[in-house]
Amino acid sequence: MNDPFRLRVLKALTATLETISTANGYQHDLAGKVFRGRAVFGNSDPLPMISILEAISPQSESGMAPTDGQQIENWELLIQGFVEDDEQNPTDPAYYLLADVKQCLSDARSMRDPATQARNILGMGNRVSELRFSQGVVRPADEVSDKAYFWLTLEIKAVEAHARPFV
Repeated sequence: MNDPFRLRVLKALTATLETISTANGYQHDLAGKVFRGRAVFGNSDPLPMISILEAISPQSESGMAPTDGQQIENWELLIQGFVEDDEQNPTDPAYYLLADVKQCLSDARSMRDPATQARNILGMGNRVSELRFSQGVVRPADEVSDKAYFWLTLEIKAVEAHARPFV
């Protein structure tokens, strides 16, 4: 059975972020360190790491296509990154991880289908038409995390067929 469309997008986003590696020119190696739907982490979890969560308040801007029942939605996600603190400047490592994530997302939104040269963001063809993200916020260890971290919001403009969620 196919995954629901949104889960396919989340898995594609996870795979994209896991391409962050020193072999690909980044500062970090994130293979196996990108998690979906996890809000709680412990000392045994790997650092650096990324967590992808849905925003608590969904975007309200949507438009329904009258002929085929597909809806264009602005889907807002939260990407959090956690790092080992630098002893002297605790948030410095979080800035490096944030930069890697932003570079990776920038590359992802310019993806093209090799055969047609049509936009192919996250490998979703014309189902994902935009990928926008905030500047991000870097924070030292606090009540949210005992490690320095960043978060940024990611907005995905997607066409979702509610009557056929597995298509």
